[in-house]
Amino acid sequence: MRCDICGKKGVRTHKVVRTYGKGKEILIIENIPVVTCPHCGESYLEADTLHEIERIKLHKKSFAVKRAIPVADFVTA
Repeated sequence: MRCDICGKKGVRTHKVVRTYGKGKEILIIENIPVVTCPHCGESYLEADTLHEIERIKLHKKSFAVKRAIPVADFVTA
């Protein structure tokens, strides 16, 4: 596979977690494939991945599973 930015071969795909929204409207999406190029250092999402993220966000009630998560507040001393 070639990098969409620099055109060199050898890009790698890895999975990440991203959050969308905030407060009670927050949505966490796991296992999002991100393409990273070892040559130019760019990381990007492919178009089909972006479309799927938008579909998940639009229909989050049918995709999401509610989980309790710990939340910490960063306070400077």
